[in-house]
Amino acid sequence: MSLDFDEGDELRALRSAVAELGSRYGQSYFLEQARSGGTTSALWAEAGKAGFIGVNLPEEYGGGGGGMVELSLVCEELGAAGCGLLMMVVSPAICGTVIARFGTAEQKQRWLPGLADGSTIMAFAITEPDAGSNSHEISTTARRDGDEWVLTGRKTWISGVDLADAVLVVGKLADGRAGTGRGTLRPALFVVPTDAPGLAAQPIPMELVSPERQFQVFLDDVRLPADALVGHPDQGIAQLFAGLNPERVMAAAFSLGVARLAMTKATDYARQRQVWGTPIGAHQGLAHPLAACQIEIELARLMTQKAAWLIDRGRDAEAGLAANSAKYAAAEAAARTVDQAVQTHGGAGLAQEYGVGALLVSSRLSRIAPVSREMILSFVAQHDLRLPRSY
Repeated sequence: MSLDFDEGDELRALRSAVAELGSRYGQSYFLEQARSGGTTSALWAEAGKAGFIGVNLPEEYGGGGGGMVELSLVCEELGAAGCGLLMMVVSPAICGTVIARFGTAEQKQRWLPGLADGSTIMAFAITEPDAGSNSHEISTTARRDGDEWVLTGRKTWISGVDLADAVLVVGKLADGRAGTGRGTLRPALFVVPTDAPGLAAQPIPMELVSPERQFQVFLDDVRLPADALVGHPDQGIAQLFAGLNPERVMAAAFSLGVARLAMTKATDYARQRQVWGTPIGAHQGLAHPLAACQIEIELARLMTQKAAWLIDRGRDAEAGLAANSAKYAAAEAAARTVDQAVQTHGGAGLAQEYGVGALLVSSRLSRIAPVSREMILSFVAQHDLRLPRSY
């Protein structure tokens, strides 16, 4: 078996094209939209038209026919340009993957073309106020009523509901076949249009500077047709993780973009800023911490690429550990790089002029969402090190 670390001409061309698109918008566009209450819909639409949003989805439905390697690359490059699109983590990566793998022919035809070209956006709802990271305790239920499903429950920290046409909701069957007993999770996944009667969303005030907002979602006897269920209810756990592993990889790619943007800002400033006639970057007190951050970024990128590669080859068991490790490594790299970028700028790091301070909350958030670093460490301890569970 040989190892090849050359991305190849196609992926290099994709990186270049996405980077060029991102450079035409940049961080100034992103922050202007965030601070004015606007959206990045213009960038989303152009990225969709160029084939970037649905690069991982099947060609027969208008996608690029690629996989998570390509999609994570797009996410990383837009982030590095200062205009990362959070909904890429959700709409094409989680929802698009789940529907492409487990949806019926009718579901694929209805949803995938729009997800591929960006004209349709789908949010994803699993987290609940009383369950948090313990998905085994989700209480959102779905019961059959004739030919319909009826969903009842509450979700929180759901991204981009105001931008979405539908939400892929994770619930459990009311007959007890899902979520029964400690350590058991048998989820069912439903596509819920955002205009469905009984669905309401309330924005969560955030310190995060981002055009994509977070919401609480309320499901009050939301009635859905029978074909709203994606896949088979008895295989829901496999279907769920088919979406969660790509989510981890995309979160890692998003963090890598933030880290690279911060590194670019820090090194540009360190080369130009002079004290007593010497660029501050010449001093090891700044150069060494930045070099250490660069090493972390490259290590995280390698793990992200490995995880995406495993997902694209259907090696789901191995992909789970790799995806969680990539998410952890990239989040740590982003948090430390942004912190060092602020320190490199000194007081200027908190001025809006340089756009470094705006990255602080987003880099800190990367350690928490979509799964905390503590949960990842527990996962690695149990599955890779075979250590006993503490909960």
